[in-house]
Amino acid sequence: MTQVKSYAAQNATTPLAPWTFSRREPGPHDVQFDILYCGVCHSDLHQIRDEWGNAIFPMVPGHEIVGRVTRIGDKVTKFKVGDLAAVGCLVDSCRTCESCKDGLEQYCENGSSGTYNSMEQDGKTPTYGGYSSMIVTDEAFVLRVSDKLPLANVAPLLCAGVTTWSPLRHWKIGKGHRVGVIGLGGLGHMAVKFAAAFGAEVTMLSTSPSKEADARKLGAHKFVLTSDKNQLKTVRGYFDFIIDTVSAPHDYNMVLSLLKTNGVQICVGVPPTPMEIIGFNLIAKRRSIAGSMIGGIPETQEMLDFCAEHNIVSDVEVIPISYINEAYERMLKGDVRYRFVIDMATL
Repeated sequence: MTQVKSYAAQNATTPLAPWTFSRREPGPHDVQFDILYCGVCHSDLHQIRDEWGNAIFPMVPGHEIVGRVTRIGDKVTKFKVGDLAAVGCLVDSCRTCESCKDGLEQYCENGSSGTYNSMEQDGKTPTYGGYSSMIVTDEAFVLRVSDKLPLANVAPLLCAGVTTWSPLRHWKIGKGHRVGVIGLGGLGHMAVKFAAAFGAEVTMLSTSPSKEADARKLGAHKFVLTSDKNQLKTVRGYFDFIIDTVSAPHDYNMVLSLLKTNGVQICVGVPPTPMEIIGFNLIAKRRSIAGSMIGGIPETQEMLDFCAEHNIVSDVEVIPISYINEAYERMLKGDVRYRFVIDMATL
């Protein structure tokens, strides 16, 4: 076992603070790497505060992890010491169910193992995340990272990136499609970048007029202020797809009204309370509401390779780990463009 420095939550009401724990020694199929950068996801905050009701304490958050390989098991074939490597939201799954065999490990029918606040497949060993100095993970769940891109900006691709990439690819969204994006945060800014890169016409749908300049810089072709009834009228029945990244309560019926016949509202944000839907808003134009969660290992690797080829990364603010609790408070206010990333050299 190796002693590892980290920042952890000891319970749901205390701030993150330094904590030391043990990582296992690498097994035959394991990759060990020093963590260089770790992104800060809004779900980190939800989970350390036990807002989803499944917290395992002490908890070391972080599932947007990039670093450099320091040790490998004797049966590892995809990595060597010195390589760049990454771990996203998953560190294992059953690998035998239909979803796992299809490369959709996030939907593992027997329960995947999250990178933190979860259990290994043995059902008794807790997982600890990337707000730490190093990690040991089976190579099947370790991703290759190009040296062409700035690593700090790559980190959020492991969650914010693939969470928007996966539905865009699943619904084959691209040239000829009109796509709306709701919410210009960590997820939304990547949805705009990817949808534009795939050739779709992209419209930012926002309640904040101050977001327009940024949305256009990120690749949005149009901007609609949803609090302006006149602007909203211009896009009634307009979109083929709307990527809804908002995790706060909002009006799903308004969103549905903006879809064409056969249009799809794709929810990647998770509001804390049930949303009310008027049935006629669905049946009148055969509209659909769908959901999508992170991404499987093959599509995450596909995304990282695409980003390296097309020079696409997240917009980030790099912080020392000692600033993490302040960063959470700013994140709650939407005061970040568009993802905090921890420089783990500051641990």
